[in-house]
Amino acid sequence: MSEDNTKELTIDVKDLSIEKEQYIEDLLRYLEEQLPQIEISRSGNSIELTVPSKMSNRVIKLRIKKFLHRKKLTEKYRPISYNSSDIKGYRIKEKRTLELTYY
Repeated sequence: MSEDNTKELTIDVKDLSIEKEQYIEDLLRYLEEQLPQIEISRSGNSIELTVPSKMSNRVIKLRIKKFLHRKKLTEKYRPISYNSSDIKGYRIKEKRTLELTYY
């Protein structure tokens, strides 16, 4: 891929790695199978993606959601986009749960 036709995305998987390290390896394998046109590299708790500039970020988010659904992790985790302008990508965060107790 030429440098001007690509963009960099980062997926932070710190919360998912606390649960089980195998989930991260499965996510890497799943993204490679579903999106063969992207380049994937892992460094610690972050996954670096090099994708074509015409590919929508929504495609990546949907693939992450589909992976979480297949692993039955949708009740615990969800992908959230970064709020900062210097980093583009997603963070897999644990869902906040509210427990109600009745007296």
